[in-house]
Amino acid sequence: MTRPTARVLALLELLQAGGTHTVGELAGRLGVDERTVRRYVTHLTDLDIPVRSVRGRYGGYRLAAGYRMPPLMLTDDEAVAVLLGLLTNRGADRSAAAAPAAHSATAKLRRVLPARLTARLDALIDTAEFTADAPPEVAVEGAVLLRLAEATREHRPVAIGYTDRHGQSSERTVHPYGLVDHAGRWYLTGQDSKSGELRQFRVDRITAVTTLSGTFTVPADFEPAAALLAALATTPYRHDISIRVQGTLGQVRPLLPATIATVHEIDSPPDDTRPWVRVRIRAEQLDWIPLLLSRVDRPFVIEHPDALNDAVRALGRRLIAAADGREL
Repeated sequence: MTRPTARVLALLELLQAGGTHTVGELAGRLGVDERTVRRYVTHLTDLDIPVRSVRGRYGGYRLAAGYRMPPLMLTDDEAVAVLLGLLTNRGADRSAAAAPAAHSATAKLRRVLPARLTARLDALIDTAEFTADAPPEVAVEGAVLLRLAEATREHRPVAIGYTDRHGQSSERTVHPYGLVDHAGRWYLTGQDSKSGELRQFRVDRITAVTTLSGTFTVPADFEPAAALLAALATTPYRHDISIRVQGTLGQVRPLLPATIATVHEIDSPPDDTRPWVRVRIRAEQLDWIPLLLSRVDRPFVIEHPDALNDAVRALGRRLIAAADGREL
């Protein structure tokens, strides 16, 4: 949004607060001169927004009595997309300057949306938690996320259709304890009636949601984000990868995503005074690991699995052949 356009909208926001505002007051609030304020008022009237000019000593501008901006026409998915951007900004605890803007923008969005959608979005605001500052990687259906948020806030069980990472589909009943955004993916954490145990479900793999009758009680002091991180840390994967990297913790840690790799200090090898760290990664597939390691601009040794050495060599051969203009 260009700065003049943003200031015109800011002027409209000031006028919607009610009352008559002098040209000097508006100029000071917007950081422009009085001539520019009059030009902005012309822009608003050209958009059929009824800005009235009040003459006299205490004159200025005001909106016509009874005028209200029309409802913001967003679909459920569009509203969720906007709100998720605002929540991510707030949840990631970015700059102190951005936080008030995110809060005020959320409030404005709520004011102009229909009551039905506002109530559902409030459920998402109340139940969402965040574990990492990462952009969304996997899209979720807005209607599914909103229905889960409502059930979570109201402590209502849900029946869901779910497809696991192996492609197996199932129907199950869940007591939703919380919704967590972790590393760009949304997770539902709660008690699974099929096993009676605490489970984590990727929301993008939930194909259908039906809210059921009755209520349940969330265990005392339950923390959805902490439960999710603990579960992910113990999830079995096909490959347990260990890589020794030359460098300090401070040098290596920024080179790898914290949501994928753990980095620990270790003793240096014999006859080597340089610092080393060990990187651990768990993965279902190895095909993306060589490209990740190519970003580590430091000496490293693959400790296991041996198949990763083969994958790194294969990537190296492809890159060399491409640089030489050859085809493998």
